[in-house]
Amino acid sequence: MSIRNLHHLFRPRSVAVIGATDRPQSVGATVMLNLMRGGFRGTIMPVNPKHAHVAGLPAFHDLSALPTVPDLAVLCTPARTIPDLVGQLGRLGTKAAVVLTAGLEAEAAGQGISLQQAMLDAAKPHLLRILGPNCIGLIVPGLGLNASFAEAAALPGKIAFVSQSGALATAILDWAAGSGIGFSTFISIGNSADVDFGDILDYLASDPDTRGILLYIESIRSARKFMSAARAAARNKPVIVVKAGRSSAGAVTAASHPGAMAGSDAVFDAAIRRAGMLRVETTQDLFSAIETLSRARPLRGEQLIILTNGGGPGIMAADALCLAGESLSVLTDETRNRLDAFLPATWSMTNPIDITGEASADCYGKALSTVLDDGGVDPVLLIHAPTAIVKSEAVARECAPLAAASSRNLFGCWLGGQGVLAARQVFARAGIPTYQTPEEAVKAFLHLLAYRRNQALLLQTPPSVPQDFSVDADRARHIIQDALHHERILDEFQAKAVLSAYGIPVVETHVASTVEAAAAHAEKIGFPVALKILSPDLTHKSDAGGVALGLESPDRVKAAARHMIEHIGKTHPDARLQGFTVQRMIQRPGAHELMLGMAEDATFGPILRFGHGGAATLVINDRAVSLPPLNLALAESLVAGTRISRLLRGYRDHPAADLPGLYLTLVKLSQLVIDCPEIVELDINPLLLDEHGALALDARIRVSPARLPGSGRLAIRPYPKELEEVCRLEKAGGKTMLLRPILPSDAQAYRLFLQTLSPEDVRNRFFCAMRQLPLSELSRVAQIDYDREMTLIMTDRNEAGEEEILGVMRLATDPDNQCAEMGIVVGTAWQSKGLGSALLSKGIRYCRERGTAGMAGTVLGENARMLALAKKFGFEAAPPHEGIVDIYLALAAGR
Repeated sequence: MSIRNLHHLFRPRSVAVIGATDRPQSVGATVMLNLMRGGFRGTIMPVNPKHAHVAGLPAFHDLSALPTVPDLAVLCTPARTIPDLVGQLGRLGTKAAVVLTAGLEAEAAGQGISLQQAMLDAAKPHLLRILGPNCIGLIVPGLGLNASFAEAAALPGKIAFVSQSGALATAILDWAAGSGIGFSTFISIGNSADVDFGDILDYLASDPDTRGILLYIESIRSARKFMSAARAAARNKPVIVVKAGRSSAGAVTAASHPGAMAGSDAVFDAAIRRAGMLRVETTQDLFSAIETLSRARPLRGEQLIILTNGGGPGIMAADALCLAGESLSVLTDETRNRLDAFLPATWSMTNPIDITGEASADCYGKALSTVLDDGGVDPVLLIHAPTAIVKSEAVARECAPLAAASSRNLFGCWLGGQGVLAARQVFARAGIPTYQTPEEAVKAFLHLLAYRRNQALLLQTPPSVPQDFSVDADRARHIIQDALHHERILDEFQAKAVLSAYGIPVVETHVASTVEAAAAHAEKIGFPVALKILSPDLTHKSDAGGVALGLESPDRVKAAARHMIEHIGKTHPDARLQGFTVQRMIQRPGAHELMLGMAEDATFGPILRFGHGGAATLVINDRAVSLPPLNLALAESLVAGTRISRLLRGYRDHPAADLPGLYLTLVKLSQLVIDCPEIVELDINPLLLDEHGALALDARIRVSPARLPGSGRLAIRPYPKELEEVCRLEKAGGKTMLLRPILPSDAQAYRLFLQTLSPEDVRNRFFCAMRQLPLSELSRVAQIDYDREMTLIMTDRNEAGEEEILGVMRLATDPDNQCAEMGIVVGTAWQSKGLGSALLSKGIRYCRERGTAGMAGTVLGENARMLALAKKFGFEAAPPHEGIVDIYLALAAGR
């Protein structure tokens, strides 16, 4: 992932249009017209070999005739010309291009590759970034830049819109212009051969002109790249997504687009939640959601109080809330008594609070004040239906100041048309989210609630190695490697052995190759027993007649075993029968049957599944999915996404199940998936769970040679706990400190660390007098993609027991892993004590292990300490230029 040279794309000072023309209704003419009408203040250079002027501007016959190197080139020429033109632009020094041309999937003549790949190969040596091909282009209204062939212009605003569909982009643009909605940036990515969602999200995350980001997605290619950028962006500003392909038919259509690869919609939903973004259903919801998130205060309570002057609207709002699986807040006795003191005797006495249609503006104000002052944190939805008794505007003016003075969220719903327009305007000017119907208002609350929960998931960064349990990974790997040489599906006995190696409780199971051996094992175990067929070809043994339960004697075991052989021989004649498994019949009345599993998604790689288990699991279809790695908080969230989770919490005379034990079992399963990349499918069904704990009764694992090592196949790389090390610093009196990668939770500690630096140290590290990073940059430093960058910190505990940052080393590797740009800063009070050496030594070892070709840095010439440190570790220093010294260390990978 890289934002290198993207500023040339989004902030160009000059634009060349290749294929510019005056021919009506052509792409080249439309682009030129849009650039001229947009008011772009930079240089516009049309390129056309047949015309001296285009759109009234001097035209240039070829690229060599251009008077200056364009920052941005817009290509409107035939597909076959694109690779050569891109190569010429790269050699010229252009760093960004928008390729509007379609049809680059065709093969490049005599090269054996597509025109698109030839284009990328031509751009790569010059680091020329390409938007497209097959896109509408981009618009940056604040610059007057309209490098697109869209019919409508974009108004300036604070929202960035990024679309994979050109047709939808033009429709949204037209609709937004009519609705007065503006944009900071409007981008059509087309085939996204180079610049994709990940790159754009990474750029927009720190764009000061962008308040929120809207995405229309049909498919994702590089899941890890997308997730890394999405998580970084969502830390800084709202990111809202609408995705095509929710239905099976839509997914097929989305996948048919050039280069698309559609995965499961449920998995995409899980990825969006994990990234801290918000997914909405319609394009209309995109804009209402961004308005809600930008206006509303941070949500604290998760229930809703409804205040209304009509029973019907209140019930409609309550229905919309409850049908979505959420609940109303329960009024306290104190609040009910306070309301009862001034409301009519006919008020509802409960939530929704119906204060009746004759309520005055003063009555509305008193009721709202009472609710806001009740000490709770739940948000309030105020609904008003117009009456002849009191004007809506008067109610709005009475209530708006109360909302402003409260820390709680207030949503407004003004039912009606022109008669309530003034009331809506009062609330809008007060910054109160306002809606036309109760259902719209409740949907806005649900968006805010989902966003809050997703942001909580975003902060979770599970480690790459277990912390709460121990595992016997070697035992599991031995079983899996043995299976790779024989059957690719582990039998029940082997699968349970793998689970047991990771501390997942399994029922004692024995393998019998014959009917007589099965009966003998049963006698040793003790009756009653469960008997199951052992076959790599029968996934659902009970459906095939391969399960017998509650067998109470050797004769019953033998009879059941013979019947299985006979029955399966008739119904599944090709199934290979390897014998039987025998296990004690578990008597746990009231235990829940659950299903845990793992599968591989086409886009996001390994996913974890949880839900209702047993023979009817496919019929009940109650399951949720999540992306590994998991920690206990993420496991709890996964379980909460199912209907059966309500039963697990206990009801009537059924005690609550051992939920902490279940969460830990899911974390263990996640660790197994991380450690054993050969596992491509895993099912535990059923897993019994009651108040006494969890127990796996049956399991199935399918394996295949690993394509990627360990966590390499995960869409989210876990926190690399294996990089942690304790350093003993002799120059600091033998003091020991912890050197580790940074975590998102370190953002505040990093801010405090910057404040301890002297002005000289700040200037030496950041080349300016900055003492405090903006929130957007602070989030980027603390929440990193451990796959493409690394921030190592040296920490120690202060007298209050809090972890403090004493030194930082940041490494940012280019997309080709050729060079890692580095920067080091050590706390002013801790310099000359060995911290810098420890950090740099660790950074060098880290880069060598990941095969990075070299490390580079930029140092102020006056920064003698850093130059001396670099020299000590073998860095070569270039001659100073303008007070700057470039340093470089060539690395031998693996040394």
